Order: sequence, then C-alpha cells, then structure tokens
Amino acid sequence: MLEQHYLTTLFEPKSVAVIGASERENSVGNVLFKNILESGYTGRLYAINPKHETILGVKAYKSIEEIGARVELAVIATRPPTVPDIVEQCGRSGIKNVIVITAGFAEAGHPGAALERKMLEIARSYNVRVLGPNCLGIIRPELGLNATFARVTANVGNLALVSQSGAMCSSVLDWAKSNRVGFSTVISLGSTADVDFGEILDYLIYDNRTHYILLYVEGIRNARRFMSALRSAARIKPIILLKAGRHAAGSAAVQTHSGMIAGSDIVFDAAIRRAGVVRVKNVGQLFYASKALASKFRPQGKRLAIITNGGGPGAMAADRAGDLDIPLAELSAATTQALNASMPPTWSHSNPIDISGDATPERYRDAILAVAQDDAVDGMLVMLSPQAMTQPLEVAKAVIDVSDQTSKPILTCWMGEEQVVEGRMALEDAGIPAFRMPETAVELYYHISTYYRNQKLLLQTPEPTSQHTRPETEGAKMLIEAVLQERRKVLSEMESKAILRAFRVPVAQTMVARTPTEGLLLAEQIGFPIAMKVDSPDLVHKSDAGGVRLNITNAPAVRNAYHDIIETVQKKHPAARINGVSIEPYLARPNGRELMIGVVRDPIFGPIITFGAGGTEVEIFSDRAVALPPLNRFLAKDLIRSTRASKLLGEFRHMPAANQEALEEVLLNISEMVCELPWLQELDLNPLIVDENGAIAVDARIVIDFAPSSGDRYSHMAIHPYPVHLIQDWELPDGRLVTIRPIRPEDADIEQDFVKRMSDESKYYRFMDTLRELTQAMLVRFTQIDYDREMALIATIPGEDGKELQIGVSRYVTNPDGESVEFALAVADDWQKHGVGRKLMTALIDSARQKGYRAVVGDVLALNSKMFRLMTSLGFTIHPHPEDPAVKRVVRPLHI
Repeated sequence: MLEQHYLTTLFEPKSVAVIGASERENSVGNVLFKNILESGYTGRLYAINPKHETILGVKAYKSIEEIGARVELAVIATRPPTVPDIVEQCGRSGIKNVIVITAGFAEAGHPGAALERKMLEIARSYNVRVLGPNCLGIIRPELGLNATFARVTANVGNLALVSQSGAMCSSVLDWAKSNRVGFSTVISLGSTADVDFGEILDYLIYDNRTHYILLYVEGIRNARRFMSALRSAARIKPIILLKAGRHAAGSAAVQTHSGMIAGSDIVFDAAIRRAGVVRVKNVGQLFYASKALASKFRPQGKRLAIITNGGGPGAMAADRAGDLDIPLAELSAATTQALNASMPPTWSHSNPIDISGDATPERYRDAILAVAQDDAVDGMLVMLSPQAMTQPLEVAKAVIDVSDQTSKPILTCWMGEEQVVEGRMALEDAGIPAFRMPETAVELYYHISTYYRNQKLLLQTPEPTSQHTRPETEGAKMLIEAVLQERRKVLSEMESKAILRAFRVPVAQTMVARTPTEGLLLAEQIGFPIAMKVDSPDLVHKSDAGGVRLNITNAPAVRNAYHDIIETVQKKHPAARINGVSIEPYLARPNGRELMIGVVRDPIFGPIITFGAGGTEVEIFSDRAVALPPLNRFLAKDLIRSTRASKLLGEFRHMPAANQEALEEVLLNISEMVCELPWLQELDLNPLIVDENGAIAVDARIVIDFAPSSGDRYSHMAIHPYPVHLIQDWELPDGRLVTIRPIRPEDADIEQDFVKRMSDESKYYRFMDTLRELTQAMLVRFTQIDYDREMALIATIPGEDGKELQIGVSRYVTNPDGESVEFALAVADDWQKHGVGRKLMTALIDSARQKGYRAVVGDVLALNSKMFRLMTSLGFTIHPHPEDPAVKRVVRPLHI
C-alpha cells in the first residue's frame, strides 16, 4: 500500500532540469530558469544547453544524459521538432516526468499533431508522464518552485488553480497578488496530451496543502476519468469551475487554441451538476469565488437578508437575487419586533432592510445582530452607500466586530470608491468578502451557497427501491446484433418497441402490414379504433410526411387510410424507403400529457438522456432538459422538474394529476437500457403519453451502431453505472439463497442495520474503533460509491419483513499509487463460519483483477487470528506494518 500518489514526483520534485535554459534576456528558457532560481527552490537544479558553459551562474550540461544523477522532473522549452528526441533522452536517463512548455503541436494543425503523437509514443515506451505541451508550467509556492515563464509568482495559500490556458493562469496570478490570495498549487495543463484534469484532481485529493480547487476548462479528453475524479474531489474539497466555449464562437476559439473539441455546453452543465461543483460564467466571478473560499465564507442555505442604508441599492441587490432564484428571507415576527425597537420608525419593515441614509455604526450593529437571530436567514448582505452623514470606516469596524458574534455568514458591498475604499479594505483584511457593486456580491452569494447546498444534497440517502425483475438484456443484444448483421442501423418501430419491452418500458402494441389486406387482418386482431403510421427508416417525423392516420374505426377506413398514407408519403418523399404501414391501438386518453424522452450521443460525455414536452410541437417549444445516465429516482425527479412540461403533470383544469411515478420508472428503465446497450446511438420516444393510470410509449425510434470492443463493458459511459453483471446468487448447503451484489445508495438503511447488529468485537476488528453506528457522512460514503474507482459487495438474504437483510460486506478503494487497492471485510456474527467472508472476498478480488489492479492489500489488527486464517487461504501474505506494531499488512498480488 503506497501512501504517495504516483504524480508526486511531477508536482513535488526533489530535482529539476530545465532543457533549453537560456542566457538570452526575455526568452522563455531565460525567464523560466530565472523564476526557479529566484523563487527559492531548495532541490537540485540543472541547466541543459549545449551552447553555454553556465546559465545565470549555474553549470550547464550539453544534454540531460550528461548529468549522471537522478532527476525527477525535466522542463522542456526548446523548438517543437527537438522535443520527441529530448523526451527519449529523458526516458533513457530514468526521468519519469516532463513538462513540455513548447507550443506548436496538435493545436498547430496536422504536422504538429503528428509530432505530438511521436512524442507520446516515445514517452509511453519509457513510462514517462507528460504535462503539456503548450503550457505555462507549474508553481508550488510552499516548495519555492516556480517552473513557469510567468512574470508574477504566487503567494503561499490553500487554493489550487488548474487551467488549460497559460494566459488565464497569468491573469489569475496577477489578480491574486494584489488581492492577497495565496495558492498551494498552480498547474497549467496546456493541451492535456497525456496528464489530464482527472489525474491532477486525483493528486489534489491527497494534497494536504490544497483545501479548495479552481478549474479553468476548455475541453475534456477522458470524460470518465474527469467525472470520476471531479465527483470524488468535490466531496472533499470545494471546486469552482469556469469553462470557455459556452457558445459556438467560443467553442471554435477553444479548438483553435488547444486543438480540442469543446462539446455541447448544455451537456457539460448537466455533467457538472452531477459532480456537485459550482460553475461560474466569467473571470470576475472566478476571482471573487476564490477570494470568498479563501475567506472561509460558508452560507448554509440560499435565504438572503439584505441590510442597506439606501433603498435603491437594496432594490438592485434584490433584483439580482430574483434573477438567480435566491429567495429573500421572510423576517420572523420576533426579528421585526427587535428591529422596531432599535431602528427608526422609517425603516422598511421588510427585506431588503433599509435602515435609512443616516444609519450609524451602532444601528448597523443592532440590525445585523437582530437579523442573525432569525432561523429563516441563511446569510446577510450588508450594504453601504456613501451619504453626507455616513461613516464608512466606522461602519466597517462595527461589521467586523459583530461578525465574531454570529455564525451567520456576512458579505458586504461598500458602493463607490474614494469615500469607502478604506472601509472596504478593512473588511477584506478581516476576511469578510467586500464588493463595489451589489450585483457582484449577490452573484458570489449564489455561487458559494449553491456549492454548500449541493454538498448537503450529496449527504441525502435515497429511499429503498422496490425489487424489480431484471431486464431481458441478452434478448435485446441478440436483436441488435441481428440488425447489424443485416447492415442496418435504424430499427423498425416493431424492433424498437421490442428493445423497449425487454427493458420494461410500456409500449403500444405495433404490427406492420405490407398490404391493405394485411392491414385489415391486423386491425381486426388488435381491435378498433386503431392508429396507422408509415413504416420507413428514412422518415423521422411521420406526421410531417403525411404518414399518420388516427382514430380509424372500421374496415373500409383501414383500406382507404393504407392507400392514402402510401400515396401521400411517396409524393412528398419519393426517395423514402417504405416497408409498409404499422397498425397499433388508438390510445384515446383524454387526460394524457404528451411528453418526449430521447437519447443522443455527445462527442465528449457519450449517451445523454433528454426529456421534455412531446407531440408534433416538440421543436417549436424547445422544452428540453438533459441528464447524464445513470439515473436514480432522485435524479429522474430532478430531470422532470427542470422542464416547463412538469407543470402539466399536476392537477390541471378538469384533469387529475398524472402518474409521475410511472414516468420516473420509464426514465429509470431508459437509463438502464443506455447503460447496458453500448450500441445505442439515438432513441426517440415521442409521444410518451402519461395520465393518471400510467405511461405508455406510442411511437419509438432507435438508431444503433457497432460498439468499439473494450474490456470495460461500460466504456461508453462518462459515469460508471451500477454493475449488474456482478450480481450473483449463491445457494448454501441447507438450501438458503444468498445474493452477492454491489451496494447501492438505496442500501443505506440495511447497511446501518448491519453495523448496529455487529458485536463490539466485530466492530473493533472492522473499524479499529468502538463506534455504535455509522454517522450520516459515513453512511453516504459507504453506500454512494464510484464504481469506477472503488467497489463494495454486500451479501443479503430475504428478511422476515420481505426486505433484504445484509449479512456481510467486502469493499476496496484505489490506493494513491493507482495500481493497488485496499480492502475491508465484515461478516455478521451469526453468519461467520458459513463461507460468507470467503465468497465476498473471492468476488471482490475478481472485480479488482478485472479492473486491472496489480495487488489487493489490507491492514488487519494483529489480534484478529480468524482474519489471518482466511487471508492465508486466499493467497495473501502477511507482513509487519511499517508504522503500527499492533497491525499487520496482508498483500495479495493479482496476475492479470
């Protein structure tokens, strides 16, 4: 078990070589080498330049291979054509990390892209990791390392800045210097040809110097790694993210700058929401958010109270709060009474709390203390506009004094400049966010309160789900493979509905008639009234093509409709292929709401689920929300709430409320289908009719394609779904059935019950502590796992109340070295010596092997003899613990 992250030597090197260090004033190699010298770096520093004996007084070597000592990091600042050979020299010299400052690779067109591929091939052959190319470098202030060519350095602090743009790094550093904001780490990624956001976020999770993370993103190469690392990091450290390319022109600029595809912004936004990260829209918001994080500003909710000495500024702040859906707190009767006692009669008697233009420092103090006592207030914005009788500095001092007397967060807006600058600086020095304009202050409150609200949501445990039958996945796969063998990619409506039925999506029965006579027979079989639709792989919108006839009630109408549909479609679309006419029941649902569920493929994040209003007007109203699968019921509800169509689902005029639970079930089933069928490229359920009785898909269209072969069955997903393939049933000799399956968020109750039932000895052996039950944070951590980087398998049996009873659990988490996992195992006391522990560990070891890990390791109390017997029988070896004699370390190598 290695405690050191595998990128530690890249970001915390004990020795650095600068290849291309130069004496030429203002050259990149000159500024870079000078920065390292002047930043106080205490490690070994080498200059590489074949044309000089010394560089800035430091001995210069002709090549990296001449040094003859171990170098942990090489920084390359030479012409692009020289870089591949230099990387090879580094590899031969045993250097495992290089930063390529040089530009002119993939972002420069085809020749540069070829050069980049050559560089990466050489690096991989020597196991050399590459940061860049086309990057500014890195700064580690606490280590005295400034390996950049920026003109400014960074103060020591606890903010990490990770940016794909070197210019953005320089701008943020320049701003931070004058605003006294410090950094733990500054990393310029450049083109992310090798080391990317995901790996750096993994490193920052383990970096004790980093408490908060700022990201500037232009594009993502590995969506799975990015999402996995982002979600893991965001649970531990606040992350503020700024992304360029929100509109078409910005996306084009991103591709020109970094050579990367920006992807759809609406999809990126959906991804960020899944991660619990706050996204800001401009550089100013990024600056202010970072400053607020550094000042430990912590709103616990969104309800804002505005205290002001001017009605106009208060109204401006209230307007911006309304724009951002920040509710103004409703003052309690007790708060109003307290304000009546201490404020002049002319105070506003509502929020915003206008305490009049002649407000004294004492009046501000009294107002803040009164409002801070109100449970309906989550945070306060204290505003001051300079008026003839105003004392900006004294009021600031009053705010500073009173801020220590309340736990409610305070931010301030001292409007103006010359008269208020001294007061604003005093507030900033005291760590209280201070702004010039009310809109900026409210935007900051929105972003930071959103982050802490998202963190609260992450701690919510879902209700247990009902046990449903597993989908007929194999049948769906066989149908898809048969269609692809026929060299088709668009499924017929019958085929599409067969796939949907396999995943328990209710669909209207559909059969295709290839002649009018077949149509008559099928209509009689289904029963009148019926609906008739053209069956063509070339027509997406059948109604627009004149290919739909509804509410057909008799046999002569069937024959006439058949001929009419064929003739109309052939006239409008003569090139369209027509297989016949589909016959299905006409669903007369007077209370039905027509909705749409779709699936599309994003070039970066893969499958995306869309939801909104359906029917023929779907394009006109553009009522669409998107979400990344996999979904759970909470996320399905959130997706529905995000649309205007959701307002139609309740009681509406004469119609009863629609069955939203049935709609949620369809979304969950579609999500499962997306996860298990990597061939799925597009899906269109329109309309999906939902009423008080349930939901049914009337029309369906599916497009498929060949899926790339991969050892990871979920490689097409940005977020690893629930691994259903790991579910197994195990029959005991006495006939009892035990299910071994991955844990789910909905298992919080049975996990808590399992721990409560453990004896004190079992709890001590498992947790090395005498805890009585799991805290809420522990419960979330144990049940809401990222299946891409950890696994938890539980053993369950049917309980007396019909619910599952957990009798054991095994789990692993990835170690910082990225190559091994640490395991834990617990079995209920009355189920020990039944083979449950062995079965759970065998399944866990198999799962780790399939993921490509090289070893399973664990720490076991030296007194736990039963565990040592089990571990030895499973092939583990026992070793002394490097730090604690009361603990032994067990290791099982995995042969892939």
